[in-house]
Amino acid sequence: MTQTLDLNASSLWRTRLALAGASFLMAVAAAWPGVGHSQTVQLPDFSELVERVGPSVVNIRTTERRGGAAAGGPQQGVDPNIEEFFRRFGIPMPNRPDPRRGAPRSDDEQAQPRGVGSGFILSADGLIMTNAHVVDGADEVIVTLTDKRELKARIIGADKRTDVAVVKVEATGLPFVRIGDVNRLKVGEWVMAIGSPFGLENSVTAGIVSAKQRDTGDFLNFIQTDVAINPGNSGGPLINLRGEVVGINSQIYSRSGGFMGISFAIPIDDAVRVADQLRATGRVVRGRIGVTIGAVTKEVAESIGLGAPRGALVQQIEKDGPADKGGVEAGDIIVKVDGKAVEKSADLPRLVGAIKPGAKVGLQVFRRGATRDLSATVVEFEPERLTRRAQAEPSTPPPVIKSALGLTVSDLTDAQKKELRVKGGVRVDAVDGAAARAGLREGDVILAMDNVDIADSKQFSAVAAKVEKSKAVSVMVRRDEWANYLIIRPGK
Repeated sequence: MTQTLDLNASSLWRTRLALAGASFLMAVAAAWPGVGHSQTVQLPDFSELVERVGPSVVNIRTTERRGGAAAGGPQQGVDPNIEEFFRRFGIPMPNRPDPRRGAPRSDDEQAQPRGVGSGFILSADGLIMTNAHVVDGADEVIVTLTDKRELKARIIGADKRTDVAVVKVEATGLPFVRIGDVNRLKVGEWVMAIGSPFGLENSVTAGIVSAKQRDTGDFLNFIQTDVAINPGNSGGPLINLRGEVVGINSQIYSRSGGFMGISFAIPIDDAVRVADQLRATGRVVRGRIGVTIGAVTKEVAESIGLGAPRGALVQQIEKDGPADKGGVEAGDIIVKVDGKAVEKSADLPRLVGAIKPGAKVGLQVFRRGATRDLSATVVEFEPERLTRRAQAEPSTPPPVIKSALGLTVSDLTDAQKKELRVKGGVRVDAVDGAAARAGLREGDVILAMDNVDIADSKQFSAVAAKVEKSKAVSVMVRRDEWANYLIIRPGK
């Protein structure tokens, strides 16, 4: 009798638990539709993708004819994968003795391994895309296919600024990749990488897209993933679940030099645009307007009336460059280029870089609380020229003014104005208190305060006298060749 009662009680509790479990699952299903369906929670199977795309991925190794540590090449007896690891992450190679030093070397020994990487085939006739740093400095490029064929490749072109390169092997009927649409790529989407980490050919790793439009370069926004990427993966493809290439694996974030869960890929649409120029002319042509820029902080945006932090702060202008001729001034904030919004400073070089040299571009700048429309003729991008500062000393001591902000200033001489190419401003001779806490230094030149152009020390005193102790005031400062905004808080 007792046994029967126990069984009935046990059955009753099982029924109650089952009902409770069903209620819980119904609640979960209501909150997250699709979670209860097995087909939506299954992890993807990458095996079919590997079979389809794998033959289009190649191993790339490079050599240089003159080896040896003294010549800057790889050291004798050092594994090329380790050499590529040290070079890619900027770690100096340790000096190792050459046990064969002093022994005669044959011509064959002059071709020393330089590095390893990956790439993928773009066309059946042997065009291959990879990273520029994979083939940089190489005298010979050797491509190994999945069928173990080794083919010598010639470099069609390489662009260091985007880290994209195109090489060519003489072959026909090669398997090639399909190019995907980066705009369709979503954060959280599964992606796969195939490459040769540490020379281990056709290694497959997978993960998800962690972020898009990640700012880590001057001319590119990167795709961030958690796909395991290591030295040797560089130049290999990032592939979506449709078997399409959406990026080139290029960089990792690491404090140790090894993979730490964050890797970056060049978006394939940007890479293809670069590759098309490399194939056509062997180089990439970009536009520039001759400005050096910085980010606009929230504090600066609020203090000058810009509102939200946006645009690119012009810190330096190339003398007689396109922006200079177009009327752009140091301290301006460029908020639009040809009608396209500059949301952050990194957008400006990308927008201008995509414009053909010789074209006139419209610029909208924010200056002293108002927007102005300017224009400039874009010229071809070239390395920035170094400028030498003239050391002009005033012949007579200028008048000195001390303000309650903690600043002692003096008028600029005509020679200093000419050197700085400014119409007015005052020089900071001494600094303390609130101004020192804001970051001003002796030798700085104040060009504007509280959105008012400062012509001389007299005007500076008038504007400074009106500053409320409870209000933060913006000061546009010229330091050497750079312009920036600093925020002074008199009451702190």
